[in-house]
Amino acid sequence: MKTPTASPWWDRDRHAGRRPLLLARNRMQAAIRDWLGTQGFLEIDPAALAVSPGNEAHLHGFATRMIGNDGAPHAMYLHTSPEFAMKKLLATGEERIFSLSHVWRNRERGPLHHPEFTMLEWYRAGADYRALFEDCAHFLRLAAEAAGAEALRFRGAECDPFATPELVTVAEAFREFAGIDLLATCSGADTDAPALRAQAEAAGIRTGGDDSWSDILSRVLVEKVEPHLGHGRPLILDRYPAAEAALARPAADPREAERFELYACGVELANGFGELTDPAEQRRRFLLEMEEKARIYGERYPLDEDFLAALAQMPPASGCALGFDRLVMLATGAPRIDEVIWVPVAEQVAGT
Repeated sequence: MKTPTASPWWDRDRHAGRRPLLLARNRMQAAIRDWLGTQGFLEIDPAALAVSPGNEAHLHGFATRMIGNDGAPHAMYLHTSPEFAMKKLLATGEERIFSLSHVWRNRERGPLHHPEFTMLEWYRAGADYRALFEDCAHFLRLAAEAAGAEALRFRGAECDPFATPELVTVAEAFREFAGIDLLATCSGADTDAPALRAQAEAAGIRTGGDDSWSDILSRVLVEKVEPHLGHGRPLILDRYPAAEAALARPAADPREAERFELYACGVELANGFGELTDPAEQRRRFLLEMEEKARIYGERYPLDEDFLAALAQMPPASGCALGFDRLVMLATGAPRIDEVIWVPVAEQVAGT
């Protein structure tokens, strides 16, 4: 028997059900833009085409070709984030900037993932990265107010968007929810995969023989830690291990970095950094990430040399990226990300 499928998004009856969510989305966009304007932020409009989609091992870009006037094709990508472009603008002297724009990530589809989605990304030159914590809290409140919601909701979980976020370090969360001493498996940015594997397996996590330290960390995070985060009130998961923060400054403890994530209802909403501004160190980290990408996926992306050159002129800054569609989902109680995107990408491509 053929499994029944939902009506397409353009069906009149289905659109009538989705329309209130989409109108709430528009109100959230307006509220966030207005608030950022009052804070002295300038909205910028980054180009989607880039020479590199990003240089993190598990990010997957959409490839295309740009043909010059001479007819020669050049490899290009749709960006996975406007980060490189925005940091170049910080190098020019811009101090408070934001972008609310589309980004593209391949190999991502599900209730919380969509291949093309909207990202809110903002930067504060000269600011400590902890200033971003309050920004995140403001966005949760603005979204709830725009949607007329008293709580954020997802799969039966609730979170108070007006409550002050709880602050927990990654090491504390691993210890509490998985019984794992994560920092004991780190030495600066170096890591000990066998040591983490032993702790993970003792906690009931199955691992593969070829899993790297990063792979094991991701398994523990997804299976043991994330389901507990952001229930009742938002949670900021702070100070990721240095090995998991390719674009962030080191923290006081060299095993940790100035990287955090925002959670509500067990859903990761935002990822922020105290930004790394050392071009030599950034190049070294990117090359390591691309080696890992080649090992796992058999491909690597070029480095954006223009970005690395600009990094030498970039001032100290902090920046954060928030998945706007996910925030809309939680504020409206939508079950899937597709329900809050005006024109979702078709599940199947015609002719395949």
